[in-house]
Amino acid sequence: MNTFRVGKLNTNLLDELISSIKKKDPRVIVGPKVGEDAAVIDFGDKYLISTTDPITFTSNRIGWYMVNVNANDIAAMGGTPKWLLSSIFLPENKTDRVLVKEIFYDIEKAADELGIAICGGHTEITKGLDRPIVSGHMLGEVDKNKLVTNSHARVGDEIILTKGIAIEGMALLAREREKELTAKYGNLFVERVQNFLHNPGISVVAEALIANQTADIRAMHDPTEGGLATGLFELARAANTGVLIYEENIRYLEEARILCSEYNLDPLGVIASGALLIVVVPEDRETVLSKLVQNDIECSVIGKLTDKEDGLKIIVDGETRELPFFEADEITKVI
Repeated sequence: MNTFRVGKLNTNLLDELISSIKKKDPRVIVGPKVGEDAAVIDFGDKYLISTTDPITFTSNRIGWYMVNVNANDIAAMGGTPKWLLSSIFLPENKTDRVLVKEIFYDIEKAADELGIAICGGHTEITKGLDRPIVSGHMLGEVDKNKLVTNSHARVGDEIILTKGIAIEGMALLAREREKELTAKYGNLFVERVQNFLHNPGISVVAEALIANQTADIRAMHDPTEGGLATGLFELARAANTGVLIYEENIRYLEEARILCSEYNLDPLGVIASGALLIVVVPEDRETVLSKLVQNDIECSVIGKLTDKEDGLKIIVDGETRELPFFEADEITKVI
């Protein structure tokens, strides 16, 4: 019997499972769907946005990670993150007061930075775990005329990428392999990569809100597990289109190039929180790019949506190739 690797569930299987779920409440505007970042529920004069995401790749700063990746999902739908509940599962015989306090402190600090209210949750010591796991459930809201869904994107729309790729993956790597990387590249290099959490940062809330206030955004998606390539697959699936990507326009931080080469990782498949895909009509491209740059957010047009029949392609050194597909995040080769 074939078994699945660590990471997201096989997309075709997931699509098969959620497509059989019947819609039972007409107030559910966006339900479970591959490629959409969160659920959307009609709450009168506004939409309520709801998402959930766990942190499983690392045990370092997991509270901080959890708040930010959940907030990113809310922001990618055009919303403002507002309320948080968390479930904290702690390993038996490995949990002490210091560990618990660190997780709670990081959750509270990250929530304060984003103006999010902590509303409740659950904490327990769980048998069989070798490290803590934290899962968040976040709620946000959006004006009805500012909701962004990926199914709204159309052929000919252009794709903007903010900051760069593999930001979260490199920060994880520098924390999980700190000793060996310090021995080879030195303290300053490792500390700089560890700080990718904050600079350029894994939060995309600011750029999502800026973009959504600047133009009629067609779609937004934050690529996470499986990296930029998987994020583009999910976007295309939701929009029912193909994509054409210009590899030369994708920003790779130099440290990411070095570490991906060190561990033989394809940066297109490395967990990529910190990047945001913003889809706009060509007429709005320069307006959105200019506004992002004014707010010191690196950005570039990396491609466009094409006919579904054209598939998912990437141009590398003038040659058009199939966009690579990653069944598991590249970071799982190392972590």
